[in-house]
This record gives sequence, structure tokens and C-alpha cells, in this order.
Amino acid sequence: MEMKKILITGGAGYIGSHTAVELWNAGLEPIILDDFSNSQEEVLDRLEEITGKRFACYRGDCNQRAVLDQIAKDHQLEGVIHFAAFKAVGESTQQPLAYYKNNLGSLLVLLEFMREKGIFNLVFSSSCTVYGQPDVLPVTEATPRKDAESPYGNTKKIGEDILLDYVKSKPGIRVVALRYFNPVGAHPSAKIGELPMGTPQNLVPFITQTAAGIRQKLTLFGNDYDTPDGSCVRDYIHVVDLADAHVKALSFLFEKPLDFYDVFNVGTGRGNTVLEVIHAFEQVNGLKLAYEIGPRRAGDVVKTWADTQKINAVLGWYPKYSLEDCMRDSWRWQQTLAN
Repeated sequence: MEMKKILITGGAGYIGSHTAVELWNAGLEPIILDDFSNSQEEVLDRLEEITGKRFACYRGDCNQRAVLDQIAKDHQLEGVIHFAAFKAVGESTQQPLAYYKNNLGSLLVLLEFMREKGIFNLVFSSSCTVYGQPDVLPVTEATPRKDAESPYGNTKKIGEDILLDYVKSKPGIRVVALRYFNPVGAHPSAKIGELPMGTPQNLVPFITQTAAGIRQKLTLFGNDYDTPDGSCVRDYIHVVDLADAHVKALSFLFEKPLDFYDVFNVGTGRGNTVLEVIHAFEQVNGLKLAYEIGPRRAGDVVKTWADTQKINAVLGWYPKYSLEDCMRDSWRWQQTLAN
């Protein structure tokens, strides 16, 4: 029987590439769309090394309807996983119009495309940023969303609103929005992982680059918060676990009636402080990191982690990797970049 083909927008990126592997492992064929503005074409070679399959890939973005039409002409698509978006929080505050145009405009184009081509299943990449600083922890899917701290976060919040309103109009589509917490780690093969362009915006790439001597030292933004050791708390999830959640979300959608919408948190269900992450990295890799305590960073959420009971019960999804696994795989991936 022919494999179901799934379009992955942003499929050469960090989360997209890992999801392509997990789709293939689950008997689904990924079709990649990427403009390579925040990824590298060599990822396609690495995916082939992992899976033994050269995935079809199209250069372009979701605002280019002609590219989407060509993909639909070449492949009978059974679903879409929509990762493609600008994602740098700081940059979004400097270039809000670019973020709204790209992140929301591309979603509108994609939804119109899916309707016209009869593609019924969509998994949307959302974020725990929609919760802001929660009043109660852990965060459930019923936790009220707050005003976003950045234009990037607002595009995820508005994206969810667009999808819910669209489903209410009964267009004949099924949608799951996955609210990610903090993806970290790399594929255990060390062939794919996070590859930030320029200065990393996230903690773990900064840790691994500091350990590799690329960065002189790591700055910890504040150690006087109301947390166990004074540093901020986050829910760090291995990127392979996150990729697996997308596969389970798709399988879930295949069985649902049309005009369906649901949302799930994707995290481990526990929080770790920044210092705990640093110490876990040092311990599992036998290294000492150069880091300093800096002032608090404006806009940082103090602490947040997920309640995962819903995704556990409904999708049967559970994380398999520990924080130590995340730190080990992140360092192995960083070491391959130096070779």
C-alpha cells in the first residue's frame, strides 16, 4: 500500500527535520517545503543517511502559492504539519510587521490551499508563550492565555484564533495545535540537531557553543527569582519526543470527523531551572562550563511547565528522553559540527 504523504512546512529546520524522521519511522512519507532562511540544505543529506530515503524537497515558503500548487500537482497530500515561521523573540520586537506578514500571512495562504486541494488534516506549531507568566502551575490546556510578551508570541496566539474561527465555519478540516514548551537535544545519531544562525537565542545551543569554545562564557540572566535556586524554570523536552507528538497528533486527526479542533501541551510535565540544566550538561559530559550571573532579562517568564495529562490520555504520548539524554545528545551534535 502506498504511504500517506505529509507536507512539512519548514521541514529542513530543527523540529521539522526530526519530525520528518519520525514520520518515516511511522510509515508516512514527508514532503519538505523550506526556504532555507534558517536551515541548511545539507540537512537533506543527513536525513537520507538516517532513513535511507531521499525526501522530496521544494525551495520556497507558504506565502508562495505557486510552490504549494506544484507540490499538490506532484503529490497526493494527506495532511500538513506547519512549522514554517519566523521565531526569534527579540527580532520580532524590532520587526513586528515582518513577523505578522510571514507567520500569519503564510497560515492564511496555507489554509486556502488546503481547502481548494481537499487536504483535510493540519497539525499547527504553537507555543507555550500563549500562556505568558501563568498564575497557576503546572499549565493545563484550560489555563487562560495572556497578552503575548512579543510579536512572535502574538502570532502563535492569533494563529490559534484563526484556526479555531476557521474550523467553526465548517470548511471541512481537522486541526490540532501543539503548544510546545522548550525543545532541546538532537537526534541520537548526532546527524541532525539545532543549528542556530548567528548568536543562539536559546539556552542549550549557547551552552554547547560555550563548551566548544565558540563562546567565551554563558550568561545566566538573574539568580534572584522565586525558584529553587534563583534561576528561571522551564519545561525542557527532547526534540525527538516532540517530533513523535506530531506523528501521534496526525494519527489522531485521521480518525476524527471533519470540522474538528483541539489543542495539546507538549512538555515533560516537570520544570528544571537554568542552573539545573547547566549542571546536568556538566555532569553527563564530564565538562565544566564558564558562566556568569548577569542581570535579569526583560520579558523573561519566571517559571512555567506543562501539565501533560491530556496528551498522555488522549494521544497516548509520553516523553521517553530525560534531561540528561537531552544534554548528552546536544553535546554529541555540537561535536559533529566541529568536524
